[in-house]
Amino acid sequence: MKIRFLISFVLISSIILAQAPDRNYFRPPVDIPLVLSGNFGELRSNHFHSGIDIKTQGKTGLPIYAAADGEISRIRISPYGFGLALYLDHPNGQTTVYGHLMSFRDDIQEYAKKIQYERKSFDVDLAIPKGTFSVNKGDQIALSGNTGGSGGPHLHFEIRDTDSQHPLNPLLFNFPIRDEIKPKILSAAIYPLTDDSHVYGKAQKTLIETVFYGGAYHLKGNPTVPVYGNIGFGLQTIDYLNGSWSKCGIYEIKLKVDNQAIYSFQMNELSFDETRYLNSYIDYEYYRTNYRRLQKSWVEPGNKLSNYRKLINGGIVDLSDEEVHDIDYEVIDTYGNKSTLSFRVQSKQMNIVPKERNGKLISYKQKATIEKEQLKAVFEPGTFYSDFYMDLETKPANNLYYSKLYQVQDDHHPVHQHYSLKIKADGLPSELRDKALIAAVSEKSGRKWSMGGNYENGWITARVRQLGTFAISVDTVAPKIKPLSIYNNSRLTEPNCIRFKISDDFSGIASYNGQIDGNWVLFEYDAKNALITYYFDKKRFQFDQKHELKLRVKDGKGNTTEYLATFYK
Repeated sequence: MKIRFLISFVLISSIILAQAPDRNYFRPPVDIPLVLSGNFGELRSNHFHSGIDIKTQGKTGLPIYAAADGEISRIRISPYGFGLALYLDHPNGQTTVYGHLMSFRDDIQEYAKKIQYERKSFDVDLAIPKGTFSVNKGDQIALSGNTGGSGGPHLHFEIRDTDSQHPLNPLLFNFPIRDEIKPKILSAAIYPLTDDSHVYGKAQKTLIETVFYGGAYHLKGNPTVPVYGNIGFGLQTIDYLNGSWSKCGIYEIKLKVDNQAIYSFQMNELSFDETRYLNSYIDYEYYRTNYRRLQKSWVEPGNKLSNYRKLINGGIVDLSDEEVHDIDYEVIDTYGNKSTLSFRVQSKQMNIVPKERNGKLISYKQKATIEKEQLKAVFEPGTFYSDFYMDLETKPANNLYYSKLYQVQDDHHPVHQHYSLKIKADGLPSELRDKALIAAVSEKSGRKWSMGGNYENGWITARVRQLGTFAISVDTVAPKIKPLSIYNNSRLTEPNCIRFKISDDFSGIASYNGQIDGNWVLFEYDAKNALITYYFDKKRFQFDQKHELKLRVKDGKGNTTEYLATFYK
């Protein structure tokens, strides 16, 4: 076997080797049994999960407690992401984060609300001056909820290094969480990585399911797989923790070839600056096609993740020596439960049909521009993870769009950072210029969604973070407002609040503004349910009289809808 030592480095997460964590510093943030629906480093859409998701027994409103002495340093309120979230800085140099909350402690809630009214915005991100809210370990600070991007009631909990804001693995801190279940290895993947490489005589990856016997995993049928050239390996693997059927992420993956360690990936710590490199860490094309994530044990040159503890030649193995080689995997969870997979490959040269190369060669480390007919795209260095040939195809215009349809590669190829995309607007009537945008169009269903954009000097220009099929479209339809608890010249149907459903079918809700008697009022926005709610505030609302309500909702292209009502409260 030839293993090239062109790239060999070891990156060790600071939490383990620089200074071991104090495993008894934090208490649990809840007083119910800790059962997880998600763990640290779990593979999510475009990112690694930065904390643990603690189940709250299917309920909201459970008390949330400070995990240690400290001060509240940040309050974040958003319709998206963590929803209502608190950040506590602790004297040990670490920060705990509590997300998807229903509400804060009363004094914290009023502090945030005061600033929301000053800024006339539900969405706020507040840096809290030191000494404003000091808390003791075990103090109640909030109630659990389901706000933001949460898919159900739970507490998202993080431990971060305060200075770097790098999330640390909470399962290293001795919380009373049970895990006696070994990771599961579902399949292995073998990748030919150069033009002369092959697996089973084909220039494409091969996926082989596993079977479990004798205390270990094996390839189904126990084959010795014929391979040749530069080869990469990968796994589909998941973990479970006691008390939950939620599929969780893996702590560590190790790979040996002929008993020589060439690859190790470990989840002690994350960097938010690096989290989108997940799209290179996984087999993105396979995920987009099959909605399952293969974790590659080889690294593309544009992948800058810092979680690789050992990496020889990028995990790529030169198997061109006509010999048989042993491949051994270890998959380990945070609690030391370990599963293994062993199989053999035979280096065997064969005549293969080379891959077809269509389009323009794009370098991941150089600026590139592509132009075709009336489309132009500019990619800065670092937009992609490796070099590849980008194919462009023009499709005929139809009456749904104001340009031809342009297929730029396909949406199965990952994009790391935004790039500039321009489409010539020759077919766009001048009166629609301020309503125009670039639409992405599904190749399967024909469904479209907005990429945003504006008219500039004869082009529609947008910043885009995906490949696929694009065309010019317009949004001339105003958002919809559906009252749920109020009718004009009538009493309210709900005693404590006013609620509306707000929605937009294309460019999305850009802003909303609610006023009562000419004064701005705080409508809380639940984006995932398209719901806004105003709760009557005894400090800011005059009761026992007639009121005028005005709600204005605007979409991403400036289309606006107003709702007016008179009510008595």
